[in-house]
Amino acid sequence: MSFLRRRLPGNSPSPSPSGVSTPETVEEVHVIPGSKKTITIKKGGKRRHGLVFGLGGIFGIAIAAFFADRHDVINFDALVDMNLDSLLDVIPVGILKDAKDIQAHERETVNYDSFSIGRHLLSQGVHAQHPVIMVPGVISTGLESWGTEEKSKQYFRKRLWGSWSMMRALVLDKASWKRHIMLDKITGLDPPGIKLRAAQGFDAADFFVTGYWIWSKILENLATIGYDPTNSYTAAYDWRLSYSNLEVRDQYFSRLKAYIETSTHISGKKTVIMSHSMGSQVLFYFFHWVESSSHGNGGPRWVEDHIDSWINISGCMLGASKGLPAVLSGEMKDTAQLNAFAVYGLEKFLSREERTELFRAMPGISSMLPIGGDAVWGNATWAPDDRPGQNFSFGTFVNFKESNSTHSPRNLTVSESLAYLLENSDTEYRDFILSNYSHGVAHSRDEVEVNNFNPIKWINPLETSLPFAPSLKIYCFYGVNKATERGYFYREDQDPSSKLNVTIDTTITSNNGDDGKIMIDHGIVSGEGDGTVPLLSSGYMCAKGWKSIKRFNPAGASVIMYEMPHEPDRFAPRGGPNTGDHVDILGRASLNDLILRVAGGQGYLIEDNIVSNIMEYAEKVKIRDEEPED
Repeated sequence: MSFLRRRLPGNSPSPSPSGVSTPETVEEVHVIPGSKKTITIKKGGKRRHGLVFGLGGIFGIAIAAFFADRHDVINFDALVDMNLDSLLDVIPVGILKDAKDIQAHERETVNYDSFSIGRHLLSQGVHAQHPVIMVPGVISTGLESWGTEEKSKQYFRKRLWGSWSMMRALVLDKASWKRHIMLDKITGLDPPGIKLRAAQGFDAADFFVTGYWIWSKILENLATIGYDPTNSYTAAYDWRLSYSNLEVRDQYFSRLKAYIETSTHISGKKTVIMSHSMGSQVLFYFFHWVESSSHGNGGPRWVEDHIDSWINISGCMLGASKGLPAVLSGEMKDTAQLNAFAVYGLEKFLSREERTELFRAMPGISSMLPIGGDAVWGNATWAPDDRPGQNFSFGTFVNFKESNSTHSPRNLTVSESLAYLLENSDTEYRDFILSNYSHGVAHSRDEVEVNNFNPIKWINPLETSLPFAPSLKIYCFYGVNKATERGYFYREDQDPSSKLNVTIDTTITSNNGDDGKIMIDHGIVSGEGDGTVPLLSSGYMCAKGWKSIKRFNPAGASVIMYEMPHEPDRFAPRGGPNTGDHVDILGRASLNDLILRVAGGQGYLIEDNIVSNIMEYAEKVKIRDEEPED
């Protein structure tokens, strides 16, 4: 049949198609043989991406640390009219070197000709079939200013997120940049006089800043088999907004619906939608919105009639662990593991308190708080992804080495951690989260059917169902075997000037994970995943939630999962063609191959490829398969 065979740990690799040669440097779409069932996560070296912002480092603004020693001696008033060239003159040598390294190694990052995957599949008869839409992930869409008031005129049509203009504004006028990037705390919309909008077109998400690609590799290969702006589209959005406000302010879902309907009408074929990271949650919300009689009004057959396939790339369907410390204390792995000098600089330039304020003023980010509570993530003594020999359970999410006050009461599970976050947040943030998002589990078909009419539940695949679309095909493509944030150690904040109650306890570090015990590095507890999204979040719905539990997939839509182990090239800055990293996977050779096959109408050849322990973990999640008896 196909050379894309179902593989479970211990199976032998599948052969390549007979008589077909592949370019030497292109990764063949099959998994390297592996017989071990237990994945050992090894501590990776620290990467020098000083300029990279991800949710993993949405403030890779750790770069700001390097500006701190200049902050007190530079007269910024004299730099207002500075152009990029003169700005480079005042940037520390280390930052310039990092920037040059990113650009110099950009082509080495994926060490094969970017178009070779497309050319190879074109030679096999794969060409553009279905219209294609790409829904980017969090922070990957550029945001540009359209304000014309005095405070915004200097930034008109300039990107204040995702460009060198952002860097310039952040360094030279931090207060103004913050005013522009933060949404109103009560409405979640533009503050008075400020107007930031998502950049549009392919340029919106192909590169973050010059030299740091995101979707460009996929675009290059799609173009090779016949895609162009007439049959493909980037559905960029303002990732700061709550999902309901995406429609209120930008009519995002109405525009997406219209584009899909037009594409289907012109081509005569249903659309393939691919989403990455937070974009997968946005698309899941859209499926509910578009068929709702009080919203998109597409009717109960709209998805069935218009969507051929959903390619879910690194989707955080059950949230991401790092979403919680970001809004609790303005921290995450990327900040906790900085060296002492960088921490000093970062705190001086953009303090934890400021970062917390920024994160909370971007409510779209809070859509990625962990979903499923203790049923998915575990309780005080147990978690489904615990491994034999661990020194403590993943079930406690926020841990305190010393529990002796109201601010450090005891070790907290995911459910308790969410409650703790809301209790220690300002009223505006708490009310906004409770009125927009839900994090529970529906244990019966009746609950799901009721929730399908409640927009607050629409981001949660454990409380609502997939649309009734029997012919819909879902492909879950994601990376595995990279250390990923799974829990945290906190302590009370002793800084008298801070308004925050707690901070990550960076003094706690133990073992490197090689002995099967949990790896803890500077207060960060690591588990399995793709470096950003834990395995339970990216894999559970694909492995069991949608595959086996009928109330979550009532029409029995096909679900295929293809895991990609993180096997980075040690000499490639971003991992090379076999990376499984959350963002860098978009340049992975096998992912590009799979995407082109689905878009080219050959997705039926793809079968499950499972190399992690997700099937074992999924069975341990405490969500019932069968409906309770009456």
